[in-house]
Amino acid sequence: MIEMLQSPFMQRALIAALLVGVTAPAVGIYLVQRRQALMGDGIGHVAMTGVGLGFLMSANPIWMATLVSVLGAVLMELIRTYGRTRGDIALAILFYGGMAGGVLLIELSDSGSTANLTSYLFGSLSTVSDSDVTAIVLLAAFVVAVSLGLRRQLFAVSQDEEFARVTGLPVRALNLLIAVTAAVTVSVAMRVVGLLLVSALMVVPVAAAQQLTRSFRATYALSVLIGVVVALTGTTTSYFQDVPPGATIVMLAIGVFVVLTALATPLARRRARALEARGQEGPECTAPMPGSRRPNDDVKI
Repeated sequence: MIEMLQSPFMQRALIAALLVGVTAPAVGIYLVQRRQALMGDGIGHVAMTGVGLGFLMSANPIWMATLVSVLGAVLMELIRTYGRTRGDIALAILFYGGMAGGVLLIELSDSGSTANLTSYLFGSLSTVSDSDVTAIVLLAAFVVAVSLGLRRQLFAVSQDEEFARVTGLPVRALNLLIAVTAAVTVSVAMRVVGLLLVSALMVVPVAAAQQLTRSFRATYALSVLIGVVVALTGTTTSYFQDVPPGATIVMLAIGVFVVLTALATPLARRRARALEARGQEGPECTAPMPGSRRPNDDVKI
């Protein structure tokens, strides 16, 4: 363990993994609520073109992927809003075109190779450079600032767009902000998890946290905790066992989901029996005490 922590490339990898574990669930909680769990996967396909442009132009692939994925995410949101009839076809063309364009550009670049392509698709510990860490830190700071600083507004839009519009919130701007933040998160995570697996780290920790929590705040906190734990554990396992970090992290997240689901099932049955018993005692027993809250008063997302 000490040898791992003394290794420069593992120090960079662990920093990147920590930030990925924080940012992916922090954005994923809004995507899950909006029923756009696969949006990260689509953005990952588009970001591949940015990676290819980075290699072709000898620029940092993370910054180029951020630029292209942000543009792609905005286009996806506009298609979702206005493309009522043929929007699914337009999105499919965007996704597949982004992946195909990225592969083609990487092969055309002087530094393009199958190894480079694989490291971006599935993640790689040894390829995280100092410049990558700098980019990841800056992008992660933006994601955390948005997901926490505007959490009330973003949750309101994700929960009910019509209600948010009635209350005067800029719904269209907030929808675009969620899309842009998701695109930035894909760029943050691609060096560790990979473009094809980043969507899983956005969704699975949130789904796992929902098995035990009943409020937005608790779900947010627990999903980020799960994301950090599986990201760091998967990165460490990848170092010692020489396995792909992205796949390891995702499988650990799925394992946590299975365990929490198994734990939540008897708890849900016990809660249901308690509510049923309380109802049989009479309506006067079901009324909340002054200052108390009903079990469902907290919003579960």
